[in-house]
Amino acid sequence: MGSKIISGITSDKSVRIYVVDSTEMVEQARMIHKATPLSTAALGRVISATSIMGRMLKSEKESLTIQVKGNGEIRSIIGVGNAEGNVKVYISNPDVVRPANAQGKIDVGGAIGEGHLIVIKDLGMKEPFIGRSELVSGEIAEDLAAYYMQSEQQPSVVSLGVLMDQEIGGVVAAGGIIIQPLPFADDDVIDKIERSIMGLPAISTLISEGNSVEDIARIALKEFEVEIISEKPVALYCDCSRERVEKALISLGKNELTDMLETDGHAELSCHFCNKKYQFDTENLKNLISSLDEK
Repeated sequence: MGSKIISGITSDKSVRIYVVDSTEMVEQARMIHKATPLSTAALGRVISATSIMGRMLKSEKESLTIQVKGNGEIRSIIGVGNAEGNVKVYISNPDVVRPANAQGKIDVGGAIGEGHLIVIKDLGMKEPFIGRSELVSGEIAEDLAAYYMQSEQQPSVVSLGVLMDQEIGGVVAAGGIIIQPLPFADDDVIDKIERSIMGLPAISTLISEGNSVEDIARIALKEFEVEIISEKPVALYCDCSRERVEKALISLGKNELTDMLETDGHAELSCHFCNKKYQFDTENLKNLISSLDEK
């Protein structure tokens, strides 16, 4: 069926909501990175967050990067999204295994540990916007809500979840919700949001029970009337190419390339995001060195 994202607004124009069903994207990422259930749960939360925050961008030329950096076994997760809500993602350690946490759930927070959440928005200006906040739990949803409040002064409800099949290790359901009051919203609106989300089941549970993203938006904001503004499919993507990899090799310089040629006679480079491998044989390396001689 594919992954899908919607955006909506309440009929009184006081609250906006984004909901993504990222199940297919997260399962694809799990297979690409050969991730354990715990690493998949962490990857999936970043995928959902990046997809939603990408859709919040105003121009198709803009892009966004989320970095989760901790001192736990996972160490680093990077999600890069565009305004279409499509995402590429990298995890530095896809092999993490830990016991369940005190609540009997996958211990994403323990695997990430203490650190920072960094959001980089390339808005087409000379310098990107960079926001940074300390991780409050490592569970990513709470960390993102804290980031919004600290770096953008935007109160936000954030729910991110991944439900795994513990027997086969596959992704049963994955998704995310971000709810934000608009600037003119008063205290009554905040109270209605709080009443709406009270007792809200996990997003992955709602998806696994067969609810559509439209259903989930209305369940999450049950105290309001919700109008769906946009709906579109989203997917994992990677914009790596042989040309980009050649530029990376050239940037190493003539001495490094010559040493590579004389020592190994070839080179193999892999994309961290999609694991695609690019091979450069002896002739390829000689041509790259020649191109440097011509400059």
